[in-house]
Amino acid sequence: MDSLIAAAARALSSGDALTALKHVALREDPAALALRGIAMAQLGEYGRARALLRRAGRRFGTQEVVARARCVVAEAEIALVLREISASPRALLRAMATLDAHGDRANANHSRVLALRRSLLLGRLEEASRIRAELQLGPEAPPALLATAELAGAELAVRALEIDQATAAPTRARTAALRAGIGALLAEVEEARATLARPAARLEQAGQGERLLRLDEVAALRRSGALVVDACQLALYRGDFRLSLVRRPVLFGLASALARAWPDTSEREPLIATVFRTRDPDDSHRARLRVQIGRLRALLRPLARIEATPTGFQLCPLEASEVMVLSPPIAGPQGALLALLADGAAWSTSALALALGASQRTVQRALADLERDGKVRAIGQARARRWLTRPLAGFTTTLLLPAPLRPA
Repeated sequence: MDSLIAAAARALSSGDALTALKHVALREDPAALALRGIAMAQLGEYGRARALLRRAGRRFGTQEVVARARCVVAEAEIALVLREISASPRALLRAMATLDAHGDRANANHSRVLALRRSLLLGRLEEASRIRAELQLGPEAPPALLATAELAGAELAVRALEIDQATAAPTRARTAALRAGIGALLAEVEEARATLARPAARLEQAGQGERLLRLDEVAALRRSGALVVDACQLALYRGDFRLSLVRRPVLFGLASALARAWPDTSEREPLIATVFRTRDPDDSHRARLRVQIGRLRALLRPLARIEATPTGFQLCPLEASEVMVLSPPIAGPQGALLALLADGAAWSTSALALALGASQRTVQRALADLERDGKVRAIGQARARRWLTRPLAGFTTTLLLPAPLRPA
C-alpha cells in the first residue's frame, strides 16, 4: 500500500471524505477507485459510489479476493442506506466468510453489523440476536465500528425491552464515537440516548383512561403480573409467559377488543364490526365469530378464560388481577409505516412492504393517504420513486416498528 492510499484510508476512517479524495481523485488503480467510491458514499453520492466500487471490484485480480470482498461489503452498506433490503444477502455473507478466512477481522465484523442492521429493519429479532452474538469486537477494533455495533445492539435491546442493556449500549457507543471523532456518528448516538426518555406506548386501563409510558415503564408493566395485551408487538404477556399472535391478526383483534371491554362484556355486534370490518353482520359473520372465539380460547388457556354471556363474550384472566392494553404512541394503522420512514432514509414501496410484511398495494394506499395529509412526501418517479417524512418528534419509534415474525 503506497503512502497516498494509506493517507486516504486514514482520512476515510475519520469521516474526512474530502481529504481522502484529494489523495486519490486522479488515480485509476483499483485501490484508489475503491477509496473514491467509499468517499463518494460518505458524501451522499451513492450512485457514483456504487459505480466506482464495481469498477474497482472488476479490476482487482482473481487473487485479490480480500479486496474484492471489501468492495462487496461497501456496496452492501450503500444498499442498506438506500433501503434496498429486498435483495438476497448471499453476496454479503460470502464476502464475510472470505474476510474471516483471510483474517480481516475488522471488515468481517463490519459486514456482520450490516447484516444485523438489515435484520433489525426487517423485524427479524432472533436472526439479529444470533448475528449480534457472532460479533467479536475487542478494544482494538476501530472506534467507529464499535459505536455502530453498540447502536445496533441498543436498538435490539430496546425492541426486546432489555432496558439495562438498552441504557448501557448508547453510553458505550458515545465513548467510542468520541474516540472516532465523527460528528454525524456522535449525533446518531445522542439521538439513541434520547430515545429512552420519550413516550414509547399508550396504556389503556379500565376506568383510568389512557396515559403515555416510557420504555422502562413498559418493561416494568410486562413484569408486573398483569395480563398485558400488547398492540405494539401483537402479543399477550403475563410475567414471563408470552403468546405471540403476529401470524394471527384476527385472533389478536379479538383479544384486544375483549381486553378493552374488560371487566365488562364485549357485545357480539361491535366485535364483528371491529374484527371483520363489516357494518351489516349476518349469520355467517356470527358463525365465524364463534369459530374464532373457539380458536382464541384454546390459545389463551394458560392466561385467561373467555366466557359466553347472553349478549357477547367476557375475558376472565386466570391469575392476573388486571387486564391492560398497550397501544403504539401514535394512533392509527399507519404508525408502523411512519416509524420506518422516521429514520430519515428514502424508502421504496417495495422495501416498506417487505419490512412491514404487507402487500405493496396496501403500502401504496397508506402512503397515498399520508401524502394527502401532508405527513410524507415522494421524490423521483416510477421505479425510482422514494418516500420521506419528518422525524416523529417526541416519540420512541422503535416500538412502532413491525413485530418480529414468529410461529403462532
